[in-house]
Amino acid sequence: MSNITELRDWVNHRKYFPKPDGNMDIDLHIAEAAAWLVRAQDSGADRGVAYGAELGRGFLASYPETTGYIIPTFLRLAEHYGDEEYLRRAFDMGCWEASVQLNSGAVMAGRVDAPHPQPAIFNTGQVLLGWSALLKVKLDDRFLNPGIRAADWMLSQQEADGNWIHGNSPLAEATATVYNVKAAWGLAEFGAVVKRPHYITAALNNAEYAMRLQLPNGWFEKCCLSDPEHPLLHTMAYCMQGLVGMGRLVRQADLIRSAQRTADSLLDLMDKSGFIPGTIDRGFKSDVDWCCLTGSAQTSIVWAELFEITGNSRYREGFQRVNRYLMSCHDISSPDPTIRGGITGSWPVWGEYGRYKVLNWAAKFFLDALLLEKRLLETSATTVTSCPTVSA
Repeated sequence: MSNITELRDWVNHRKYFPKPDGNMDIDLHIAEAAAWLVRAQDSGADRGVAYGAELGRGFLASYPETTGYIIPTFLRLAEHYGDEEYLRRAFDMGCWEASVQLNSGAVMAGRVDAPHPQPAIFNTGQVLLGWSALLKVKLDDRFLNPGIRAADWMLSQQEADGNWIHGNSPLAEATATVYNVKAAWGLAEFGAVVKRPHYITAALNNAEYAMRLQLPNGWFEKCCLSDPEHPLLHTMAYCMQGLVGMGRLVRQADLIRSAQRTADSLLDLMDKSGFIPGTIDRGFKSDVDWCCLTGSAQTSIVWAELFEITGNSRYREGFQRVNRYLMSCHDISSPDPTIRGGITGSWPVWGEYGRYKVLNWAAKFFLDALLLEKRLLETSATTVTSCPTVSA
């Protein structure tokens, strides 16, 4: 603890700290994380998913950005469990997103209870990921029309070089949002689903912009909410996810190779226990002693996808190791329903990212990582045909 205020906060929250028990039953961790997200959706008066919960307090208001990309996770859970209740919940989320869409077509920054909603490029792209996933299940004007409005708004804000300077969240530096490439992936997915190639072209323009700001070791310039010289693992992982997602969608191997450079450096950085530091400098070094659990789960997903693409066992070992670390930080027995099954922003929980909070997107990415591990290992998948020119 660096000062008296932080020490006081630590003392006040201490009795609510998650207490993982070391259980490594992957199915149990999936079930508990899924149940936490269900409770988060049911906690409020609407059908969005609660932002999360501060330790020791109730659920917070719904969060449009992350509800958008929780939709595909619930569709995966519906398939995993053969349970249409998750499908119904996903459709409820999609309808709620349309009901809170801004008049411009944008999705708002922050939680739904923000007094003065402002548009956000990143959040809009995340909701497009959700609407695209629903449209793959059923062509439905409830998602098609809002999606077109959202995609058109994103295009209206884009610079000629592919970047987005205008329309970024007030929580972010306007010039440090290279992680918007994950929003571009949402735009590309929507373009593919509705057969509007100009959306894909705009998304790829942003991907090219992001790759121009990548160092040879995989580190991204201008890629953090608060400190671009020491970006969060979370925001760098957004870059990897966006590039891999678009690369697979359009069969463009250079996008995947770009993400692979970052992923390989992160494999070298991770320790034997699966710990990856929460912030990383341009030399892929870090002096922080806390882990961003969200970013670790996202990185696991990328390693799993690269294993699927290349068959390189080093990626398999990487996602299995970090998933064990994540499960070792996951409380599945707390009597507090806002803690049990949830994932905190940082580990230890007083780390700088999402301090003393359980976050819905942390649970989402954790679930995605575990579901992907099960699918890959149970089917013994080693390669796919989408990007045959990507090397192992």
